[in-house]
Amino acid sequence: MSRRTVHWKRRAAVVVVAVVAVSATAGASPAAGDRRAPAGPAGTAGAAGGAVVVGEKRIGPRVVDLTVRSPALGGTGRVRLLTPDGWDGRRPGDRWPVLYLLAGGDGDYGTFTREYRLQDVPELRDTLVVMPEMPFFGFYSDWWNGGGGGAPGVQTFHLDEVRPLLERDYGAGARRAVAGESQGGYGAVKYAALRPGMFRAAASYSGFLNPLKYPEAVIGGAEFVGIDWRRIWGDPVEQRRIWERNDPYHLAERLRGTPVYIASGDGTRGELDQDAEPDPVIPGLQDLAVLFPTEVVSLTEAVMGDESRAVAYRLREVGAPVTAHFYRGTHDPRYWKRELLASLPMLLERLGGPHRPDGDARP
Repeated sequence: MSRRTVHWKRRAAVVVVAVVAVSATAGASPAAGDRRAPAGPAGTAGAAGGAVVVGEKRIGPRVVDLTVRSPALGGTGRVRLLTPDGWDGRRPGDRWPVLYLLAGGDGDYGTFTREYRLQDVPELRDTLVVMPEMPFFGFYSDWWNGGGGGAPGVQTFHLDEVRPLLERDYGAGARRAVAGESQGGYGAVKYAALRPGMFRAAASYSGFLNPLKYPEAVIGGAEFVGIDWRRIWGDPVEQRRIWERNDPYHLAERLRGTPVYIASGDGTRGELDQDAEPDPVIPGLQDLAVLFPTEVVSLTEAVMGDESRAVAYRLREVGAPVTAHFYRGTHDPRYWKRELLASLPMLLERLGGPHRPDGDARP
């Protein structure tokens, strides 16, 4: 997505077409003309839960795409790697610090290289950047599915399948940070809270950080794109404990040792979107408009901003290290790119510099 005015229904249609295409080719070998990456042993047994890398494709000079057959997803998922200098010639035991970048609700793992051109950011040449795919509107969660669990297990795919595979075969080290935009910002802070010590820092750009504050936003958004919201975490009243276990506001105490960067707009026109059009009307979500000033043109961002402020305040309340930047602006990728670049110094400082040939053993 390059403009906020490309509304959710159009994005949903594009993603559905992409999913159908991927399903039709799942398990097939890459085309004969594909330039393969000198990466790990595709097709070997996965490091956790039976996940297997079944395809590798070189996309650009430092960009490699992996296709992973995932029991947690019940199918295949893709992962894009932005590789550091020297990665192609790595030796056994070479490890690099890792920055995980999580996409928004469309799950488009290619956004960060296609739209943001992170391969042109010199500060990232000593870091392995991992951009995993997420099923559409997957909310970085293992879905409840009426209590039955099962696919899609997004959280398990990312943390317990992709991560071990990369650490075994692709030079990923134990020094990790995580950041994301919109739903990905939610996923970044939630993952860091659920697994204390796994990530040295987290950052959220317009993140959905406090779902229980506005459950109407989750419900309305899911219904708008044709997803049964009950499958994700159940009902916010009847299954409140499940919602709390997936809500960074209620997990704040688990982030006391993790620096967090939180940025969000307020839904009004800001310096990067003076031509911004109002958000599409989303039933349910639109009912929240009465809670915000009339000059708000992006109700989605107004909700994200309010949730982000609530979590930033809660983190300060429990003594967690948090940096917050709130501004006039809409739910627009131009702000997310700006905030990603602004947060990079903190994220990279926490990662501690270039790779260590001794195996990145420092925790």
